Amino acid sequence: MYENKTDDQPVRAVLACVDTGEFDAEVSIAELAELAETANAKVVGTMIQRRQTFDSATCMGTGRLEELKEHLAPLEAELVIFDHELTGVQVRNIEDILEVRVIDRTTLILDIFAQRARTKEGKLQVELAQQKYRLPRLTGLGTSLSRLGGGIGTRGPGETKLETDKRHIRRRISALEAELEELEKHRNFSRSRRKKDGVLCAAIVGYTNVGKSTLLNALTDAGVLAENKLFATLDTTSRSIELPDGRSVMLIDTVGLIRRLPHELVEAFKSTLEEAASADIILNVQDLSSPEREEQAEVTRKLLSELGCDGIPKIDVLNKCDIAQFTDTVFEDDTTVMISAKHRDGFARLLECIMKNLPETARRMRLLVPYSETAFIGRIRAEGKVFSEEYAENGTLIDALVDIKLVKRAEEFEVE
Repeated sequence: MYENKTDDQPVRAVLACVDTGEFDAEVSIAELAELAETANAKVVGTMIQRRQTFDSATCMGTGRLEELKEHLAPLEAELVIFDHELTGVQVRNIEDILEVRVIDRTTLILDIFAQRARTKEGKLQVELAQQKYRLPRLTGLGTSLSRLGGGIGTRGPGETKLETDKRHIRRRISALEAELEELEKHRNFSRSRRKKDGVLCAAIVGYTNVGKSTLLNALTDAGVLAENKLFATLDTTSRSIELPDGRSVMLIDTVGLIRRLPHELVEAFKSTLEEAASADIILNVQDLSSPEREEQAEVTRKLLSELGCDGIPKIDVLNKCDIAQFTDTVFEDDTTVMISAKHRDGFARLLECIMKNLPETARRMRLLVPYSETAFIGRIRAEGKVFSEEYAENGTLIDALVDIKLVKRAEEFEVE
């Protein structure tokens, strides 16, 4: 994650937070600790300051920062991570006081995303988010760049280097956006092709580390990386499964969500998240064992609403029921199902729920088709699926998945 460190040498980090009452600081900093550990940092201390507003120059009050500085040396801390977005000026001012490296929550998340991205599109999206986040923060580093440039005052070579850096970043942002636009065209083509071919899609969404990839692997043997870490997988994976009624559904895994997900990341990964907006059904996977389940589920619902998914059928998939407490208080219905992706429990009921909530595009039917109507079987086979075929005295007995357009005609030949 940081210079001169290997995976065997985690960075010793202290977490800092200003509690203005805007959100639950204790819960947020606990999540920040998980993020830090995911990025290979060892959390050796935390500090929370309660105040009405942020300090415009240093975020946290200078007196509390001086107090924090006294603790850094005994803890051998090399890094301080703030649970807020910091401006370039704030980072510089805090580093001047603490004399250690300082980053913010967004920088940490971007770093994790950079580690986890595997596909070309994923890497481009992460870099775009990093560059957009970095651009407005360069200004705060103007003075230090002047010193690096060897100029006198603040408007020498350092200022020139600052402007050069800004132009370089703007050019890079334009190039990244152009590349992603081409990939987006390909993604849109794939979506429209699926729609044209009548392929049903189910988007797997949810908070990070709730078991989405484990569920996809268990249902389809997809082989997607599934670790007990935040943002274990970023890249979209699609696999097909068959429902009890014979219909095939394309399961699409999406990037995990998190509280206060940086705006730059939401924008960068919008094309990936929009898979949910074009899906026929959405599986909102939740960690039933987490005390924060309801809040995490609400984060997911809010973002889905922002993406225009309000009219799409949704199923709450309550995962990790094998380790959750008070499961007897959970009411299951056609839109709520408890499962254990790890032990593959509850899958039959999950598939039934998906089948019931999907729009009816085909119906499984048992038909006795007269020999004079054999051509109709050919249409069923072309637009649906024939599971079995048996020749009887009065015609052909078939078990078939009949396209919705042919159902009315097929009802003439339906048998028990």
